Amino acid sequence: MGSKLKPGGVRRHLKEKVVQMYEDLFHGTDPCINNPRFWEDLFLLKPKMSALEGEISRCSSEQLVGLKENINMLFSRCVQTLAHQHNIRVLNALLTLCSLVRGLYRKMQGDYGFDFINILIGFDAAEEQMQLLLNHCSNFLTGEYCDSLKSLSLKFLLVLATGTDNISQNTVLEYLTINCNFDAVIQLLSHSSTRSQHGPEAVLYLMLMVNYRKHEMTNPYTVNISLLDDELLLNGYGQVITASLADFNHKYSAHFMEPQGSGWFASLTSMVGSMFLSEEMATRNEHIKANDSFLLALYEAVHLNRNFITALTTATDPSTPPSPANTLDRSATPPPAPAADNTDTTPSPPRPSHTPPQSSLEMEASIQPTNLLVTFLEYCSIVMQDTKTEESLNNVKLCFIIITCISEDQYCNLLLHDANLVFTVPLHRLPMRHRKPPPDRTPHARPLACAVLDVMVEFMMSHMMKKLPVELFVQNVNIIHRLLCYQKRNSVRLPYNWKELWAALIALAKFLVTNEAYLAKKMNIFQLAHQVMNIFNLFITYGDTFLSTPSSYDELYYEIMRMHQVFENLYSMSLRYARTDGDYKESAQRLTNSLGNVRSIINHFTPKLDKWSQEHGISTLTEEQVLEVVRNNYDSLTLKLHDSLDQYEKYSERPHHATFFANMVRSILSDTRQSIDFTAFENLSILQELSNTT
Repeated sequence: MGSKLKPGGVRRHLKEKVVQMYEDLFHGTDPCINNPRFWEDLFLLKPKMSALEGEISRCSSEQLVGLKENINMLFSRCVQTLAHQHNIRVLNALLTLCSLVRGLYRKMQGDYGFDFINILIGFDAAEEQMQLLLNHCSNFLTGEYCDSLKSLSLKFLLVLATGTDNISQNTVLEYLTINCNFDAVIQLLSHSSTRSQHGPEAVLYLMLMVNYRKHEMTNPYTVNISLLDDELLLNGYGQVITASLADFNHKYSAHFMEPQGSGWFASLTSMVGSMFLSEEMATRNEHIKANDSFLLALYEAVHLNRNFITALTTATDPSTPPSPANTLDRSATPPPAPAADNTDTTPSPPRPSHTPPQSSLEMEASIQPTNLLVTFLEYCSIVMQDTKTEESLNNVKLCFIIITCISEDQYCNLLLHDANLVFTVPLHRLPMRHRKPPPDRTPHARPLACAVLDVMVEFMMSHMMKKLPVELFVQNVNIIHRLLCYQKRNSVRLPYNWKELWAALIALAKFLVTNEAYLAKKMNIFQLAHQVMNIFNLFITYGDTFLSTPSSYDELYYEIMRMHQVFENLYSMSLRYARTDGDYKESAQRLTNSLGNVRSIINHFTPKLDKWSQEHGISTLTEEQVLEVVRNNYDSLTLKLHDSLDQYEKYSERPHHATFFANMVRSILSDTRQSIDFTAFENLSILQELSNTT
């Protein structure tokens, strides 16, 4: 014992052998001079990643240039060892590569040009070495290898993809486009076992690579995801997204959808929107940001691949919460077809529930069918409850962009409005003082377009505030407009309570007028009001072609007459701005013109109603009496046919949203970079797993 102590009784600091070998590498001399077996021994030892990255961090840029030969040799030896027959060496080599690349990325902050590639690999060898490396990674992902190697291969690809804040400046990724491994990664989604283990990281990697120089080059990942038509792979991709969003939904329901009668719930409205009652807003933002990558993956699939629309609406077995394992394997034999066994690879007709759910949680787990779009709409109804933080605002904006893409697609609209394709969508409402709680009624299955409209109406009614999120409102009204355009063009009569939509639009118009002095200084409220009036004009001009019942058209006129003062005030406001030379003059003029038909209706029926009141000696008319006057005086009403009411500008990522998506990807890159965790590979069970497969 005494021989191990320094004078004074202080124990010597003993370094692990692998740490000493790292130090030898970074001394600048050939490590094989003193140890001819240096490279053979290095990959037999478990890497100490923090030590290797520490050695890199202590070097200056000039020192790294001087160490280029040794670093190039370390990279080359790692790649060479990936072909070794013993998996322990392979795993150690791959861990060393992760540490080496991550350490150099951190060191060379902001300078990710060719110097990085030269110091890591060497210009002359870079193309050959990267091809070998990526071929090995693809082989590990597709071959008969253990889960640890597959997982580590994906983590290494994510280390490569997340090295820079701006993904398009990461020149290393040029080699990943030259040696595109899309097929190897996407195949992980075709089997339930590999999908449950590696699906989230696989989808995340593909999403990031799609965003590499997406507007500057022909990106093979973008091309491949656009052309993908394998139904099993598309469903697998969708199941990974469903699992993440469903997990968020279930956590929310578990903590907020308590049985009625817990009286304290109403007093907690100020905290609604956080995942847990005891958590701070920062934690809520983390929960929301955790889904950004999956929402962006959903957006890319919906935006780029028309075949993905089927995966959006394909029914799944709702007996358990959605999970990545909830699809058939490509190699699996389909089960004997009992009525209760349903998979996500074949659309199935809805099955009505005969047992009413006893609580909201039980309702979610009822035997009603579900799908990715149902889960996504429920998710939207939760996250949109609070848009006060930048994180939640961006998340809701991305949700609305996704719904915009969905509402523009002809085939998706066909599925959304299909009367034979009905689902129960559990939507959540923000408790508010100025409105009564909704009646306790069991939701019934309806076409999915009804749920989309419900989400839009709910957002409208719950976000009229001084700090108006006007961009979200514009997106909201545009989505409603797109759905109505489809219904008008195809004479689809959706079984929807249109009164709720009209009430929300009128309430929005009233809010804009009431707060005009404050809002008009900060935003163009006339553009938003014009969109609202376009929707009313669509109902007025073409409502008879798509409203569910003839009486609905009468009810529209009743609502206009009942709230006529709102429209008159809106007209006065728009006329005032249209007659002055200001920033919003043109928008105000368009709004003034769009109010023509509503004002004609008001001016036409007001004297008719007054006359009927005088004749019958009634000062206040009932709804039915107003409707009777309306029905009897349609013939003498003259309306103007507005041009292009069913036309809209198609969604385009550029130029309107390019900056938004660049910032979103930047945020996801940063979060992913910090969350890549290698601690699982320090577990002794990994060695046992590798030994069994060696």
